[in-house]
Amino acid sequence: MELGGEVSYHKFQPLSNKLHPLHFFLGPEAEVMQENYTCSSYGINTVGIIRAPRGDGKEAIVMVTPYNSHKISNGEALSLGIGYSVFSLLSRVTWLAKDIIWIAADSKHGEYAAVSAWLRDYYTLSFSDLNPYPEICDLSSLPRHKMMQKEDVMSNGFRRAGTMAAALVIKVSDRSTEFEKDVLNIYAEASNGQMPNLDLINIVNYLAVHGQGLQVRVEKIWSLLYASWLRSLGELFEFVGKVAKSLNPQWKFGIPATDYVEGSATLASSMYNQALGVPTGSHGAFRDYQVDSITMEISPKLSSSQRDLFLLRMGRMVEGVIRSVNNLLEKFHQSFFLYLMTSSNKFVSVGVYMIAFILLVAPLPLVAAALFSDASEVKSVTDDKTPAKPVQTFTSWNWLFAARTVFFVQLWGAVVTLLPYFILRMSNTSPEINFLIWVALSMLCLIFTYAASGFFSLPGAGLPKRIEWRLLKSVTVAAAFTGLCLTSVINFATAEIGALLLVPMCLTTAPLSLGSKAAKNISRAVINILLVFLGFPPTVFFLTKGTLYGFDGFRLGEFWNWLESLWAWNSATYIFICMVHLPCWVMCIHILLHRS
Repeated sequence: MELGGEVSYHKFQPLSNKLHPLHFFLGPEAEVMQENYTCSSYGINTVGIIRAPRGDGKEAIVMVTPYNSHKISNGEALSLGIGYSVFSLLSRVTWLAKDIIWIAADSKHGEYAAVSAWLRDYYTLSFSDLNPYPEICDLSSLPRHKMMQKEDVMSNGFRRAGTMAAALVIKVSDRSTEFEKDVLNIYAEASNGQMPNLDLINIVNYLAVHGQGLQVRVEKIWSLLYASWLRSLGELFEFVGKVAKSLNPQWKFGIPATDYVEGSATLASSMYNQALGVPTGSHGAFRDYQVDSITMEISPKLSSSQRDLFLLRMGRMVEGVIRSVNNLLEKFHQSFFLYLMTSSNKFVSVGVYMIAFILLVAPLPLVAAALFSDASEVKSVTDDKTPAKPVQTFTSWNWLFAARTVFFVQLWGAVVTLLPYFILRMSNTSPEINFLIWVALSMLCLIFTYAASGFFSLPGAGLPKRIEWRLLKSVTVAAAFTGLCLTSVINFATAEIGALLLVPMCLTTAPLSLGSKAAKNISRAVINILLVFLGFPPTVFFLTKGTLYGFDGFRLGEFWNWLESLWAWNSATYIFICMVHLPCWVMCIHILLHRS
């Protein structure tokens, strides 16, 4: 290469995004599509490596510029220009202590697929490293600008550098911004709520704002910016802050209503993206290998026509970020990995939002213990010498009857989780039909589950109805608490949102007293029915979507498409919905219809 770097070419196939139960949590690259693909369908990444003159080759910084090889847009051409200019500069400097890897990722099959395929081969040593173009493809079938001389193929192979310290994905948006400044959008969410070390975002934000005068933004839910109820709440908090400051000038917790609304919209977007578990860009492929990475999408201002000046400013910013990471003696570790963004320079740490989660789930084990204690059998123990006295005994195994029912419902949830895999293999119909088939099969499996659970008899099957539903609720609440705690280990945002839905439903559920006309019983029944209705996963999805984006174009297949995107990215939220949320919802229905 004219710039003095080492060049190699990486060929990859498009990846399958179909649900496979044995490949869950292994990443979307677990199943590679190898049929019906010609050599022209392969993507080819161009990789350049600069060996650090002051380094030992043990660490590297990665720079990614995605582009579509079939049709390059203006934004992709600018991002390639930024990458080329930065790479050209770094090849001549003497202060580099870490190797530089520049990947021109061929994104005709998707940006994530190109980066993920390269990372998979980077971390997997194989015999194919000696020949990047297997014999199934003729070199003449590849695009001329991506070919190497045939004698160079065997000598180059797949080139590697050191352990990756950080990765930057550089994109230039084709859409111009209407702001007075160029806008830098930062995307940091990776699979299952993983986030890069906060210091990397702080470096980019500081250099962009104070170094190049850019306006830095993070993703937000725009519909909340125009919500009247949120603005009214912000104005209330602003008024309370002013009153508190008038009483004591040292109290400065009040913020303007505009900042409160914008921070809430950003916080909601950050929590939603983390809970969804789907990466917001190709940087998510690096987080699967515990490499701190973000996507920097630059939107030039509407009146910007000086491309040279734009490339200079963006190149200086990228150079500053690389130089900052290059000066580190160790990887990022002294800042937060668990946090929620409220703006480009403000966040909510795990030490704050973990308190809300603990307060939400703390009543569950207490209620489960209280219900179990209340449902324990009370017997009168007498003998010849002492008078009869009531004692509470726990020697019976009556609770196994409730545990058996909950266990079978949990097994039903596991079956519901796997049903889409078989539905997609047996039929090739519309999402609406697939969703209806899934619901019908789930109902049939649930009926079979209740029938099968009745075939086994345990002591305590003839319990009084008052005790029986209390034991059922006790075990259900305990199962919900266990599921939420396990989910919080994988994805804290999913557990937080799930607790908001499950905890009120589990705590208030009680058998409906249809024969009673007391106002207390009627209001409790209405609340129970309302919470159970709002706790149904499809209801939550459609109400949330309608609130944020409107109810126009309502289709049943949208819920199926949403779930399909979750399992395509192996999101833990799909497991939570099917194996924690849905079984608890079914048990709440069971308790509601129980005869007290």
